[in-house]
Amino acid sequence: MTNELSGHGTAGHHEHPDAEELRAFGFWIYLMTDIMIFGTFFAAYIVLRNSTAGGPGPAELFELGGVIASTFILLTSSYTCGLAVLAMQKGKVRALIGWLGVTALLGAAFIGLEVKEFAHFANEGATMGASAFLSAFFTLVGTHGIHVTIGLGWMIALTVQLAKKGITPVTRRKVQVVSLFWHFLDVVWIFVFTVVYLMGVN
Repeated sequence: MTNELSGHGTAGHHEHPDAEELRAFGFWIYLMTDIMIFGTFFAAYIVLRNSTAGGPGPAELFELGGVIASTFILLTSSYTCGLAVLAMQKGKVRALIGWLGVTALLGAAFIGLEVKEFAHFANEGATMGASAFLSAFFTLVGTHGIHVTIGLGWMIALTVQLAKKGITPVTRRKVQVVSLFWHFLDVVWIFVFTVVYLMGVN
């Protein structure tokens, strides 16, 4: 009887992780489509980066100081996101919520710097419609920024859920997925920093 009960308990226990694994797999599929979207935007940018229509080009517009600061902030947020996952694996809910909070704050600082850069370009007359180069630039960098903003909202909602429910199979999967998403955005930004800013200034 005990064996039957424990066996039944195990089966019940396995239902949730299987559902969560399926959801995690679904997220991987979404990530693949995102890679294709960013790949397309990168290709478009590389083709159009010299099409300035007589307006300012990358070398005239980009100021590396702010971009290096943004890059440092985002890389640091990837590290703190890793610390959040580590805290979760140790079952430390407070530390998990704390590190997710720090990650979100760093992400917000990154977005703040990006908005400031876009506003500066707009003041210089370098708007999205000014040239094919600027259209490609704003599309690529702006899409990344939108993704970071979505990630921020996701983290904030998740910290609220963790505060209420603690570490469950559902919140565990959500933390792993948001962490994966955040690291992915970090990798994309390294490509943006290299292809758009470094190559643009050089």
